[in-house]
Amino acid sequence: MQFNSIIFLFFAILFFSIWKFVKSNITFKLIFLVIASFLFYGWWDWRFLFLIIFSGFIDYFAAIGITTFPKNKKLLLILSLLANIGTLSLFKYSGFVSENIDQLFGTSLNSQINSFLLITPIGISFYTFQSMSYTIDVYKGKFKPTKNVFQFFAYLSMFPQLVAGPIVRAKDMLPQLIGQRQPLKEDRWDGFRLIVRGCFKKMVIADNLAPIVVTAFNSTIAPESSAFWWGAVIAFAIQIYCDFSGYSDIACGLARWMGYSFPDNFNHPYTSTSLREFWGRWHISLSTWFRDYIYIPLGGNKKSKYRSHINMWITMVVSGLWHGAAWTYVLWGGVCMRYS
Repeated sequence: MQFNSIIFLFFAILFFSIWKFVKSNITFKLIFLVIASFLFYGWWDWRFLFLIIFSGFIDYFAAIGITTFPKNKKLLLILSLLANIGTLSLFKYSGFVSENIDQLFGTSLNSQINSFLLITPIGISFYTFQSMSYTIDVYKGKFKPTKNVFQFFAYLSMFPQLVAGPIVRAKDMLPQLIGQRQPLKEDRWDGFRLIVRGCFKKMVIADNLAPIVVTAFNSTIAPESSAFWWGAVIAFAIQIYCDFSGYSDIACGLARWMGYSFPDNFNHPYTSTSLREFWGRWHISLSTWFRDYIYIPLGGNKKSKYRSHINMWITMVVSGLWHGAAWTYVLWGGVCMRYS
């Protein structure tokens, strides 16, 4: 179910019509939010609901176990990470790995895997990272895990940010879910402004530039004009920004209407004066996720300059793979590290 679809318009009208009656009761609010979010996600393919439920229960029980059995907390964390990364790798990267094995050894592993697996579940990279961050933060003692399973799944599956972010931290979202704060007039207006701005970016700018960009880059006869290719590259830059930031704006606006606050995900990235500054402004929730859960645990810049570069290189290559399962994304991550 996409934000710019008719079915979502009916979904949103129905959701907010019921929301105003249940939001004052925490239990009903959480249950309704989970059901609505599962309906939103399952509308695309109900079978993939089992994946988010599986991933969620792994981290829900792992986090409780970490605080209940502190002597085994490292083992529980490792099991949680293996389950999450294993599921993500199976659906997102098995085709990439098998394809490379086929090219090296002349096997037919890729065709066998493609006939076994379904297509990659939408949003799996987002909710997997969000779920993992919950368990990691509990392991680090940043907060105590919730024992309310509906509160946890409301955090994990909240429909505005479920399939494309922003990635919300549990320490910021869980308290909001059990709070009684009602949306103020300013919240409703800011939410409306964000939704309108997001829809304009997505539907007016990005969706109209998309055919131009696709035609340019898929052209079998490549024009020799440098002006043409500069125009195509600029159009693609505008399209991808408006598409992604537009979705984030809509998500943040819907959250405001619900009485919640999501972090800003874009901060005028194309005004940056360096690539390092750019990554601090582009998809902020993802950039900070890689910083906090990969770069810093590897040692960050606390050790030698050489080790700092290695840590940054690993982080950016993983970031490249997160964006897509192809060697071009690995190369992209390495190039970004070179100029960060």
